[in-house]
Amino acid sequence: MKIKKVAIVLLVLATFGLGYYAISPLFIHVKVNEAPPQGKMPSDQIQQDKAVIPGEQKKPVSANVFGTPGHPASGTVRIVEADGTKYVRYENFKTINGPDIYVYLSKDLHAKEFVSLGSVKATEGNFNYKIPAGTDLSQYHYVLTWCKQFGVLFNSADFSQ
Repeated sequence: MKIKKVAIVLLVLATFGLGYYAISPLFIHVKVNEAPPQGKMPSDQIQQDKAVIPGEQKKPVSANVFGTPGHPASGTVRIVEADGTKYVRYENFKTINGPDIYVYLSKDLHAKEFVSLGSVKATEGNFNYKIPAGTDLSQYHYVLTWCKQFGVLFNSADFSQ
């Protein structure tokens, strides 16, 4: 009888701990305001709406962020270049938090083939992610905010249009 009570208490504590781990990030908001990457930018980036990535085939350099059901988001994602290095830049970004959230350059919305740019820096603001040298951006049409632990898309920006 005593073992049964201990097992129930342990189960309740484990359930509470897992629930807290999964839900608590939703209430944590982090705001970051990084400056855009500094250095000489290509002249075609000055006109953001009409700009293209140098050397690539008329790929747009900005896209709106769209949330998914249960994960609202807004803002803009841009591809910028400074001193020969390319970056993903989030501007006026806002979303909810979650556990184990990462930013990916992806070939699809299911993160089957992607390049990880690192964990999410903030749930709100302006911030940059360095794109690894040699990444062929013509192959990656999406920037995703992805929950690695649960395999869930939080939001995306589509550069294929």
